Order: sequence, then structure tokens, then C-alpha cells
Amino acid sequence: MRALITGIAGFAGSHLCDYLLSLGGIQVSGACLPSDSLRHLKHCLSQIDLHRLDLTDYQAVVTLLEKTRPDYLFHLAARASVRRAWEHPVETLVNNAAAQLNVLHAIVQLNMRPRVLVVGSADEYGLIPQGSLPVDEETPLRPLNPYAVSKIAQDFLGLQYHLSHGLHVVRVRPFNHIGPRQGLGFVVPDFCKQIAEIELGRREPVVRVGNLSARRDFTDVRDMVRAYYLALAKGKPGEVYNIGSGRALAIHEVLDCLLQQSRVPVRVEQDPGRMRPSDIPVIICDSRRFRQDTGWHPERDIKQTLRETLDYWREQVQNL
Repeated sequence: MRALITGIAGFAGSHLCDYLLSLGGIQVSGACLPSDSLRHLKHCLSQIDLHRLDLTDYQAVVTLLEKTRPDYLFHLAARASVRRAWEHPVETLVNNAAAQLNVLHAIVQLNMRPRVLVVGSADEYGLIPQGSLPVDEETPLRPLNPYAVSKIAQDFLGLQYHLSHGLHVVRVRPFNHIGPRQGLGFVVPDFCKQIAEIELGRREPVVRVGNLSARRDFTDVRDMVRAYYLALAKGKPGEVYNIGSGRALAIHEVLDCLLQQSRVPVRVEQDPGRMRPSDIPVIICDSRRFRQDTGWHPERDIKQTLRETLDYWREQVQNL
């Protein structure tokens, strides 16, 4: 079986690559930008077929699909930082929508019939009334930031190509996923890097934070990428699925867990620059539809995930 992962060099993409290789019997190809670092793939480069291109270049996408001819296509490539989306909204909207459209249109033009995973986001739901928790797939979409709008565009392009062309598209809306390899610009790696630098004496013993009262539904990235595979193996074409743990943790609980593991005393100070123009107070996932159709459930303890992520950043900072 041939699998293609766009965004393979990234956080979730590299973990999905590891998972597919662990299953055996799958020929894994991947796409990433020419400028992307391959540090997350250095342990498996000899086992994969890697292609460097920009997915907003339609002809490059056609060439990629002609070469790889995937049975399963996992479209993970996207600009994923909410903070950067506020700073560069046009770039985020154009990149995420154009890349998605190029992939789907090329599949149709080449008369291919792969199973395609379109990765949306829980951010699509936006502002959620307390009475609407937990969030199921019928919850109205009320996006609060440009990144969320770009993911809605990807989500509905996937639906449109399923309805218009009969493509086997499965759409997922993953809630927050964390773990080793996640880049800066997200709350957990930002905390971990600061703590690791403090432990080495490279910054004053202060962790600077944004909104600590927000509550989020966190899942280990390795549970999430297993869900991505099951979405294509067992999910229904045209369907949309929420994926998450079903439990919300306050950001201050996440920080407390990390600070308990710090090797030196640390103070916490709020940084106005880390506050977003709008933030969702609480979000909890209702993933019953996905669990019923695929049998998935999260297996990893999130506290262990936080420990592993802090250790990952200790190693990264040590090697800088």
C-alpha cells in the first residue's frame, strides 16, 4: 500500500510517518517545502521517498501525485500557528486554501482514486456557548481567528470535492495535540523551552505566559496520528469527525505540571504580548462519532506526554 504525507517534516507529519512505518507493508512517501528542516525525519530518511516542493505550485503537485500514486493521501501540510495567522492573515488564508485545492484538483485531473484525509481544526468551532459543550460535529462554526477560517476553507473544499467528484475524502477536526517535536508558537513547547533555558541558566528564572484560564482538550500527538490512519482505514467517505480526549485541562494546570518537574525554582509572569486578540474560554471534544466508526480511543497519559515534551526541549536547548 502506498501512502503520501504532505507536511511530513512537521510535528504531526513526522509522527504519522513513524506510525505508518511501524505498521509494515506500507510504502511511505512525503512532501515538504524545500526550506523545511529534516531533523524530525533523520532517523528514517532511508525508509521513505521524500519530495521537496511548494503545494501552492499546481504543476509541482501534479508531478508529485504522478510519481507517488498514493492509495492513502494524508494532507497535513498547512500554516498552523494561530499567532502567525494574526500577524500574516493573507498568507495563512491563501496558503492553506490553495494547497488544499491544488491537491484535490490534481487528483481529479489525473483520474486517481486515493482515500484523502483533510485535516481541519477544532478552531473552526470558535466561540462556543457553555451550554454547547462538549462540542460535536453539528456545533455551528463561529471562527475567531484567520487560521480558523483557513481550516474551514480546507474542510469545505474536501466536502465539495467529495460531493462534486465522488472523491473518498474523510475530514477530521482534531483538538489540541501535543508532544515531542512540536514547534514554538504553541503553548506547551513555549513553556518547555523557557523552563529548559532557565535550568541551564540561559534566562532569568521567570516563565512568561499568556491566558492561563483557558481550558483545552489535549491529546498526545501519537494517539492523534493513529486516529488519522484509522480515519482513512475505517472512516466513512464524506464524513467529518472530531478527534480529542473528551477532557479539558486549564492552561495553568499544564504549566503547574511542567513546573513541578523543573530542576530550579521558577516564577510566573503574565506577558501582554502573549495574549491573543480573541481567545476561546473552554473547548471540550465530543468524539463519539469517530470512536463508534473506528474504535479509536486515546491511550497515552497526558502527564507523561508533558514529561516527554519537557525532556525533548531540554535536549534541544542543550544542543543549541
